[in-house]
Amino acid sequence: MEEELKCPVCGSLFKDPILLPCSHNVCLACARNITVQTPEGETPVQSRASGSSDYDYLDMDKMSLYSETDSGYGSYTPCQLKSPNGVRVFPPANHPRHCSLTCPLCHRSVSLDERGLRGFPRNRLLEAIVSRYQQNRRASASSSSTAVKCQLCDRNPVDAAVMCEQCDVFYCNACQQRCHPSRGPLAKHRLVPPGGQLPPATARKPATCVDHEAENFNMYCYSCKTPVCMKCLEEGKHAKHDVKPLAVMWKQHKCQISQALNAVSEKAKDAKEFLVQLKNMLQQIQENGVEFEACLVAQCDSLIEALTRQKAKLLTKVTKEKEYKLKVVRDQITHCTMKLRQTTGMMEYCLEVLKENDPSGFLQISDALIKRVTSSQDQWVKGALEPKVGPEFDLTLNTDSLLQTILQLDFLESGPSVPAAPLLQLEKCCTRNNSATLAWRVAAPPVSPIEGYILELDDGNGGQYREVYVGKETVCTVDGLHFNSSYNARVKAYNAIGVGPYSKTVVLKTSDVAWFTFDPTTAHRDIVLTNENQTVSCSSYDDRVVLGTAAFSKGIHYWEVRIDRYDNHPDPAFGVARINTIKDMMLGKDDKAWAMYVDNNRSWFMHNNSHTNRAEGGITKGSTVGILLDLTKHTLTFYVNKQQHGPTAFENLEGVFVPAVSLNRNVQATLLTGLELPQNTKQ
Repeated sequence: MEEELKCPVCGSLFKDPILLPCSHNVCLACARNITVQTPEGETPVQSRASGSSDYDYLDMDKMSLYSETDSGYGSYTPCQLKSPNGVRVFPPANHPRHCSLTCPLCHRSVSLDERGLRGFPRNRLLEAIVSRYQQNRRASASSSSTAVKCQLCDRNPVDAAVMCEQCDVFYCNACQQRCHPSRGPLAKHRLVPPGGQLPPATARKPATCVDHEAENFNMYCYSCKTPVCMKCLEEGKHAKHDVKPLAVMWKQHKCQISQALNAVSEKAKDAKEFLVQLKNMLQQIQENGVEFEACLVAQCDSLIEALTRQKAKLLTKVTKEKEYKLKVVRDQITHCTMKLRQTTGMMEYCLEVLKENDPSGFLQISDALIKRVTSSQDQWVKGALEPKVGPEFDLTLNTDSLLQTILQLDFLESGPSVPAAPLLQLEKCCTRNNSATLAWRVAAPPVSPIEGYILELDDGNGGQYREVYVGKETVCTVDGLHFNSSYNARVKAYNAIGVGPYSKTVVLKTSDVAWFTFDPTTAHRDIVLTNENQTVSCSSYDDRVVLGTAAFSKGIHYWEVRIDRYDNHPDPAFGVARINTIKDMMLGKDDKAWAMYVDNNRSWFMHNNSHTNRAEGGITKGSTVGILLDLTKHTLTFYVNKQQHGPTAFENLEGVFVPAVSLNRNVQATLLTGLELPQNTKQ
């Protein structure tokens, strides 16, 4: 909250805050610093042309000069200085005449009148909150068991002597003189004691009028949205404005802020739940990541193990082939060695025979010896001296395809296919009156993106399904269903490949009768809704239209409007209308509404500004006006105090209709729904 309590110019807690017309606040002293003098006769555009401006980024339409009766904002004036808080400020003016002040937050300017800064109201509420905040902070510092220490001491920090509101840092005297001297850009920083005695509480004086300082505020001008005093109503510019008691508007605005805070609180609650969901998701992602990593390592280890087993088998084949080749070569070496030794012995023997000189002895053995030598030569024919096996291994291991497969190893992605069946989120599916809201989601997104969904409902009697929605949204509300009926709903998704299967069927039951309220989103701005949007009144003397939240296209429906206040005999109107009917005139003036308007003596039916069927009898405070919309017969009938008023008002009604009422400030009415049909209409 502290940021809300700091001045945008000086950066300190607000001191004597004043309220600018743009609803922003600024300290009174800071307002004097950012007030700039506008030379008489010089236009805003001339001011821009005279030199460079920090506001060159503003559009021309944001720099126009407005009168006080238009918006309260005056001329645009360039700035050339900056405050200690980093926002643009303006040099002080020497004369109050032709002066203007520019808001440092929204950059809107307002011209000062002869009263100068006294013309701006003092924000006493903000001043009280700042005072209470300071007291609580000092009380917290005083009640602390240990004194506040200096935050800049290197070792053994001593007690702090001051605290800078802009820097939000505690200093001892030495560190303050060394690190935060009161000169240069730090001269405008505000140094305050870190704790101490609380100042005595002072009674808050009642707020007084800016124009009449002796008068207290007691009324609220609804037109100008500001508190006023009695003299403002008697002789000021608020004399002819619409005013209300200050206490009434105080309670009303408190109620509106409370309602808005409740809505914001719900959003904050949803945000907290969402943060819890995200934090839980962090833990789930961490756990799932560890589990997935372990699974991936196990799968890769399994592949490595299979590859190791296959490697062992291949090595066994290589070993067998090597041993076979070695055996063949060894056997061939042994055989060739033996033959060579035999041949060598025979050659030596033949050489010795050739040395003998005995012819008869030589011839006696020469024939046999010639045959042996010739036969021995035939042992070394071609091929006998060639190896039976080669040194190369006739084994080829092709790993290219396997290597490519390993390199392409990735997480499995299914091929293009139609989307899976969506999952209906039953916690978000609901019915209200004769409308049904369905929500769904996809369990896992397909490879081909989903292009849309098809939602189908049956006819409420178990008949054929029909398409009620085709699109990309995952939430759909179907209006115009039968009351007191059960509908079966299903949804399917489609993409470029085709249409996927249906989801499971969900059964939705519509309300027995119509329960609804007035709709604040479509009501005229002068309409005032209370009692949970069931009671309506108006802030204007002119007729204004408010519609109901239900829409009817089938069935028989009946509701009533009770007259809570009826002053000066006005003629409110009741009936049905299209959603786009005109809201700033009596109901039935255009061709999009069918109504009965009634005063204290008589009534008329009206559609497209045509008045018909005048009927005697009117309404007073406490009367009830009933509206019977029969879309099986396509008729509209009115009742006053449970009795049919006049003939059937309108016939041949086709399409979608919403309940509607028009009234002015002399009437207050309450909507009554969920009623049974009048006795004389039951079949």
